[in-house]
Amino acid sequence: MVNPRKNRRYQHNKGDLFFKGLALLCAASVPLLMAGILAQLISSSSLSLKEFGFGFLTSQEWNPVTEVFGALSSTFGTIVSTLIAMIIAVPLGLVIAVFLVELAPPKISAFFGGAVELLAAIPSIIYGMWGLFIFAPIMADHVQPFLDKYFGFLPLFQGAKMGIGMLTAGLILALMILPYISSVSRDVFNMVPTVVKEAAYGQGATTWEVTRAVVLRYSLRGIVGAAFLGLGRALGETMAVTFVIGNSHRISASLFASSNSIASTLANEFTEAVEPLYLSSLVELGLVLFLITVGFQSMAQVWLWSIRKKLAD
Repeated sequence: MVNPRKNRRYQHNKGDLFFKGLALLCAASVPLLMAGILAQLISSSSLSLKEFGFGFLTSQEWNPVTEVFGALSSTFGTIVSTLIAMIIAVPLGLVIAVFLVELAPPKISAFFGGAVELLAAIPSIIYGMWGLFIFAPIMADHVQPFLDKYFGFLPLFQGAKMGIGMLTAGLILALMILPYISSVSRDVFNMVPTVVKEAAYGQGATTWEVTRAVVLRYSLRGIVGAAFLGLGRALGETMAVTFVIGNSHRISASLFASSNSIASTLANEFTEAVEPLYLSSLVELGLVLFLITVGFQSMAQVWLWSIRKKLAD
Protein backbone atom coordinates (compact mmCIF):
# COMPACT_ATOMS: atom_id res chain seq x y z
CA MET A 1 0.00 0.00 0.00
CA VAL A 2 1.32 3.46 -0.97
CA ASN A 3 1.94 5.82 1.91
CA PRO A 4 -0.09 9.02 1.21
CA ARG A 5 2.37 11.20 3.10
CA LYS A 6 5.31 9.78 1.16
CA ASN A 7 3.45 10.31 -2.13
CA ARG A 8 2.64 13.95 -1.26
CA ARG A 9 6.28 14.52 -0.28
CA TYR A 10 7.41 13.05 -3.61
CA GLN A 11 5.03 15.29 -5.52
CA HIS A 12 6.18 18.27 -3.47
CA ASN A 13 9.86 17.55 -4.18
CA LYS A 14 9.10 16.97 -7.84
CA GLY A 15 7.39 20.36 -8.04
CA ASP A 16 10.33 22.04 -6.32
CA LEU A 17 12.76 20.47 -8.77
CA PHE A 18 10.66 21.62 -11.72
CA PHE A 19 10.43 25.15 -10.36
CA LYS A 20 14.16 25.24 -9.63
CA GLY A 21 14.97 24.06 -13.15
CA LEU A 22 12.60 26.60 -14.70
CA ALA A 23 14.09 29.44 -12.62
CA LEU A 24 17.61 28.34 -13.57
CA LEU A 25 16.65 28.28 -17.24
CA CYS A 26 15.21 31.79 -17.08
CA ALA A 27 18.28 33.10 -15.24
CA ALA A 28 20.65 31.43 -17.73
CA SER A 29 18.78 33.00 -20.64
CA VAL A 30 19.99 36.47 -19.65
CA PRO A 31 23.74 35.90 -20.16
CA LEU A 32 22.97 33.76 -23.20
CA LEU A 33 20.94 36.59 -24.70
CA MET A 34 23.72 39.09 -23.99
CA ALA A 35 26.28 36.76 -25.53
CA GLY A 36 24.08 36.39 -28.61
CA ILE A 37 23.71 40.15 -28.98
CA LEU A 38 27.47 40.62 -28.60
CA ALA A 39 28.22 37.93 -31.17
CA GLN A 40 25.80 39.46 -33.68
CA LEU A 41 27.23 42.95 -33.21
CA ILE A 42 30.78 41.68 -33.72
CA SER A 43 29.76 39.68 -36.78
CA SER A 44 27.87 42.57 -38.40
CA SER A 45 30.67 45.06 -37.73
CA SER A 46 33.51 42.81 -38.90
CA LEU A 47 34.10 44.87 -42.05
CA SER A 48 34.57 48.07 -40.05
CA LEU A 49 36.71 46.29 -37.47
CA LYS A 50 39.07 45.07 -40.19
CA GLU A 51 39.15 48.42 -42.01
CA PHE A 52 39.74 50.79 -39.10
CA GLY A 53 40.88 48.62 -36.21
CA PHE A 54 41.48 50.39 -32.91
CA GLY A 55 41.66 53.71 -34.76
CA PHE A 56 37.87 53.66 -34.98
CA LEU A 57 37.72 54.51 -31.28
CA THR A 58 40.29 57.32 -31.42
CA SER A 59 39.19 59.13 -34.59
CA GLN A 60 36.50 61.81 -34.58
CA GLU A 61 36.22 61.97 -38.36
CA TRP A 62 32.89 60.81 -39.72
CA ASN A 63 32.57 61.21 -43.48
CA PRO A 64 30.21 58.91 -45.39
CA VAL A 65 31.39 60.39 -48.72
CA THR A 66 35.01 59.31 -48.27
CA GLU A 67 33.98 56.32 -46.13
CA VAL A 68 36.17 57.34 -43.22
CA PHE A 69 34.51 56.73 -39.87
CA GLY A 70 35.43 57.21 -36.23
CA ALA A 71 33.49 56.82 -32.99
CA LEU A 72 35.25 59.39 -30.80
CA SER A 73 32.84 62.30 -31.32
CA SER A 74 29.76 60.12 -30.77
CA THR A 75 31.30 58.48 -27.71
CA PHE A 76 32.27 61.88 -26.32
CA GLY A 77 28.76 63.27 -26.73
CA THR A 78 27.20 60.17 -25.19
CA ILE A 79 29.40 60.26 -22.09
CA VAL A 80 29.21 64.04 -21.55
CA SER A 81 25.42 64.29 -21.91
CA THR A 82 24.95 61.25 -19.66
CA LEU A 83 27.35 62.67 -17.07
CA ILE A 84 25.42 65.95 -16.98
CA ALA A 85 22.17 64.03 -16.53
CA MET A 86 23.56 61.89 -13.70
CA ILE A 87 25.07 64.87 -11.86
CA ILE A 88 21.66 66.54 -11.82
CA ALA A 89 19.25 63.61 -11.52
CA VAL A 90 20.92 61.47 -8.84
CA PRO A 91 21.04 64.04 -5.99
CA LEU A 92 17.68 65.52 -7.02
CA GLY A 93 16.09 62.07 -7.13
CA LEU A 94 17.47 61.19 -3.70
CA VAL A 95 16.22 64.45 -2.19
CA ILE A 96 12.75 63.84 -3.66
CA ALA A 97 12.73 60.29 -2.28
CA VAL A 98 13.81 61.46 1.18
CA PHE A 99 11.08 64.13 1.19
CA LEU A 100 8.38 61.66 0.14
CA VAL A 101 9.38 59.03 2.72
CA GLU A 102 10.68 60.96 5.72
CA LEU A 103 9.18 64.46 5.61
CA ALA A 104 5.93 64.67 3.63
CA PRO A 105 2.54 63.75 5.12
CA PRO A 106 1.05 60.58 3.60
CA LYS A 107 -1.46 62.35 1.33
CA ILE A 108 1.14 64.75 -0.05
CA SER A 109 3.61 61.90 -0.45
CA ALA A 110 1.09 59.85 -2.42
CA PHE A 111 0.18 62.78 -4.68
CA PHE A 112 3.70 63.91 -5.53
CA GLY A 113 4.95 60.32 -5.72
CA GLY A 114 2.35 59.58 -8.37
CA ALA A 115 3.21 62.79 -10.22
CA VAL A 116 6.88 61.85 -10.35
CA GLU A 117 6.06 58.37 -11.61
CA LEU A 118 3.90 59.85 -14.37
CA LEU A 119 7.04 61.41 -15.84
CA ALA A 120 8.25 57.91 -16.68
CA ALA A 121 5.12 57.29 -18.77
CA ILE A 122 5.80 60.19 -21.14
CA PRO A 123 7.23 58.93 -24.48
CA SER A 124 10.79 60.01 -25.20
CA ILE A 125 9.80 61.69 -28.45
CA ILE A 126 7.53 64.02 -26.47
CA TYR A 127 10.50 64.99 -24.30
CA GLY A 128 12.44 65.66 -27.49
CA MET A 129 9.74 67.83 -29.07
CA TRP A 130 9.21 69.73 -25.83
CA GLY A 131 12.95 70.19 -25.52
CA LEU A 132 13.31 71.53 -29.06
CA PHE A 133 10.30 73.86 -29.20
CA ILE A 134 9.94 74.97 -25.56
CA PHE A 135 13.08 74.28 -23.57
CA ALA A 136 15.72 75.15 -26.18
CA PRO A 137 14.42 78.75 -26.63
CA ILE A 138 14.48 79.17 -22.84
CA MET A 139 18.05 77.94 -22.82
CA ALA A 140 19.03 80.31 -25.65
CA ASP A 141 17.30 83.40 -24.22
CA HIS A 142 17.91 83.01 -20.50
CA VAL A 143 20.02 80.09 -19.23
CA GLN A 144 22.96 80.20 -21.63
CA PRO A 145 23.36 84.01 -21.48
CA PHE A 146 23.30 83.80 -17.67
CA LEU A 147 25.96 81.10 -17.63
CA ASP A 148 28.07 83.00 -20.14
CA LYS A 149 27.80 86.21 -18.12
CA TYR A 150 28.83 84.77 -14.77
CA PHE A 151 30.84 81.68 -15.75
CA GLY A 152 32.03 82.62 -19.23
CA PHE A 153 35.65 82.54 -18.09
CA LEU A 154 35.32 78.74 -18.14
CA PRO A 155 35.59 76.97 -21.51
CA LEU A 156 32.49 74.96 -20.60
CA PHE A 157 30.22 78.00 -20.93
CA GLN A 158 31.60 79.72 -24.01
CA GLY A 159 30.38 79.76 -27.59
CA ALA A 160 27.22 80.43 -29.57
CA LYS A 161 23.99 80.43 -27.58
CA MET A 162 21.71 78.42 -29.87
CA GLY A 163 19.72 76.68 -27.16
CA ILE A 164 20.60 73.20 -28.38
CA GLY A 165 23.77 71.30 -27.55
CA MET A 166 25.22 68.95 -24.96
CA LEU A 167 23.98 70.95 -21.96
CA THR A 168 20.39 70.96 -23.21
CA ALA A 169 20.58 67.25 -24.02
CA GLY A 170 21.95 66.53 -20.55
CA LEU A 171 19.15 68.48 -18.86
CA ILE A 172 16.47 66.68 -20.90
CA LEU A 173 18.05 63.34 -20.03
CA ALA A 174 18.10 64.33 -16.34
CA LEU A 175 14.37 65.01 -16.48
CA MET A 176 13.77 61.65 -18.17
CA ILE A 177 15.73 59.51 -15.71
CA LEU A 178 14.59 61.40 -12.61
CA PRO A 179 11.40 59.34 -12.05
CA TYR A 180 13.36 56.07 -12.22
CA ILE A 181 15.91 57.17 -9.64
CA SER A 182 13.42 58.79 -7.27
CA SER A 183 10.81 56.00 -7.48
CA VAL A 184 13.28 53.16 -6.89
CA SER A 185 15.00 55.12 -4.11
CA ARG A 186 11.65 55.82 -2.45
CA ASP A 187 10.75 52.11 -2.51
CA VAL A 188 14.15 51.25 -1.05
CA PHE A 189 13.78 53.85 1.71
CA ASN A 190 10.37 52.42 2.57
CA MET A 191 12.01 49.03 3.13
CA VAL A 192 14.20 50.35 5.96
CA PRO A 193 12.87 48.72 9.16
CA THR A 194 10.87 51.19 11.22
CA VAL A 195 12.32 49.85 14.44
CA VAL A 196 15.83 50.82 13.32
CA LYS A 197 14.79 54.41 12.67
CA GLU A 198 12.80 54.60 15.90
CA ALA A 199 15.85 53.39 17.80
CA ALA A 200 17.90 56.22 16.33
CA TYR A 201 15.21 58.78 17.16
CA GLY A 202 15.03 57.35 20.66
CA GLN A 203 18.73 58.11 21.13
CA GLY A 204 18.13 61.76 20.27
CA ALA A 205 19.07 61.74 16.57
CA THR A 206 17.57 64.40 14.32
CA THR A 207 15.75 63.67 11.06
CA TRP A 208 18.87 64.53 9.07
CA GLU A 209 21.03 62.29 11.25
CA VAL A 210 18.61 59.38 10.89
CA THR A 211 18.44 59.91 7.15
CA ARG A 212 22.22 60.11 6.75
CA ALA A 213 23.34 57.43 9.20
CA VAL A 214 20.44 54.96 8.99
CA VAL A 215 18.30 55.34 5.89
CA LEU A 216 21.02 56.10 3.34
CA ARG A 217 23.44 53.58 4.84
CA TYR A 218 20.85 50.82 4.95
CA SER A 219 19.67 51.60 1.39
CA LEU A 220 23.08 51.99 -0.25
CA ARG A 221 22.79 49.01 -2.60
CA GLY A 222 19.32 50.07 -3.70
CA ILE A 223 20.47 53.64 -4.31
CA VAL A 224 23.32 52.44 -6.50
CA GLY A 225 20.91 50.19 -8.35
CA ALA A 226 18.55 53.13 -8.94
CA ALA A 227 21.41 55.30 -10.18
CA PHE A 228 22.59 52.68 -12.65
CA LEU A 229 19.06 52.06 -13.83
CA GLY A 230 18.92 55.74 -14.73
CA LEU A 231 22.41 55.53 -16.24
CA GLY A 232 21.36 52.72 -18.54
CA ARG A 233 18.34 54.72 -19.70
CA ALA A 234 20.46 57.83 -20.31
CA LEU A 235 23.18 56.01 -22.26
CA GLY A 236 20.75 54.46 -24.70
CA GLU A 237 18.24 57.29 -25.09
CA THR A 238 17.69 58.12 -28.76
CA MET A 239 14.85 60.39 -29.84
CA ALA A 240 14.94 62.99 -27.07
CA VAL A 241 18.69 63.45 -27.51
CA THR A 242 18.42 63.52 -31.30
CA PHE A 243 16.06 66.50 -31.13
CA VAL A 244 18.23 68.73 -28.93
CA ILE A 245 21.91 67.74 -29.11
CA GLY A 246 22.54 69.31 -32.51
CA ASN A 247 23.81 66.18 -34.29
CA SER A 248 27.27 67.47 -35.20
CA HIS A 249 30.27 65.14 -35.48
CA ARG A 250 32.74 67.26 -33.57
CA ILE A 251 34.25 67.56 -30.13
CA SER A 252 34.14 70.84 -28.23
CA ALA A 253 35.00 71.90 -24.70
CA SER A 254 31.88 74.07 -24.61
CA LEU A 255 28.64 72.56 -23.34
CA PHE A 256 26.78 75.02 -25.58
CA ALA A 257 28.21 73.40 -28.71
CA SER A 258 26.34 70.95 -30.88
CA SER A 259 27.44 67.35 -30.65
CA ASN A 260 25.96 63.92 -31.13
CA SER A 261 25.59 60.65 -29.29
CA ILE A 262 25.93 57.08 -30.44
CA ALA A 263 22.18 56.55 -30.26
CA SER A 264 21.39 59.77 -32.15
CA THR A 265 23.90 58.90 -34.87
CA LEU A 266 22.28 55.51 -35.34
CA ALA A 267 18.81 57.04 -35.47
CA ASN A 268 19.82 59.71 -37.98
CA GLU A 269 21.96 57.69 -40.36
CA PHE A 270 20.99 54.04 -40.24
CA THR A 271 18.40 54.35 -43.02
CA GLU A 272 20.93 56.18 -45.20
CA ALA A 273 23.63 53.51 -44.84
CA VAL A 274 23.67 51.84 -48.27
CA GLU A 275 27.37 51.05 -48.55
CA PRO A 276 28.52 47.95 -46.63
CA LEU A 277 31.34 49.80 -44.83
CA TYR A 278 28.97 52.59 -43.77
CA LEU A 279 26.47 50.11 -42.35
CA SER A 280 29.21 48.10 -40.65
CA SER A 281 30.58 51.27 -39.01
CA LEU A 282 27.15 52.10 -37.61
CA VAL A 283 26.84 48.59 -36.19
CA GLU A 284 30.28 49.00 -34.62
CA LEU A 285 28.98 52.17 -32.96
CA GLY A 286 26.25 49.99 -31.46
CA LEU A 287 28.95 47.59 -30.31
CA VAL A 288 30.80 50.46 -28.61
CA LEU A 289 27.61 51.54 -26.82
CA PHE A 290 26.98 47.95 -25.71
CA LEU A 291 30.50 47.66 -24.28
CA ILE A 292 30.24 51.05 -22.55
CA THR A 293 27.00 50.00 -20.86
CA VAL A 294 28.40 46.63 -19.77
CA GLY A 295 31.56 48.37 -18.53
CA PHE A 296 29.65 50.82 -16.35
CA GLN A 297 27.47 48.07 -14.91
CA SER A 298 30.54 45.95 -14.16
CA MET A 299 32.23 48.85 -12.38
CA ALA A 300 29.08 49.36 -10.33
CA GLN A 301 29.12 45.73 -9.19
CA VAL A 302 32.81 45.93 -8.26
CA TRP A 303 32.16 49.13 -6.33
CA LEU A 304 29.25 47.56 -4.47
CA TRP A 305 31.38 44.55 -3.63
CA SER A 306 34.11 46.78 -2.17
CA ILE A 307 31.53 48.74 -0.14
CA ARG A 308 30.01 45.54 1.28
CA LYS A 309 33.47 44.32 2.19
CA LYS A 310 34.29 47.56 4.03
CA LEU A 311 30.97 47.50 5.89
CA ALA A 312 31.55 43.88 6.89
CA ASP A 313 34.99 44.72 8.26
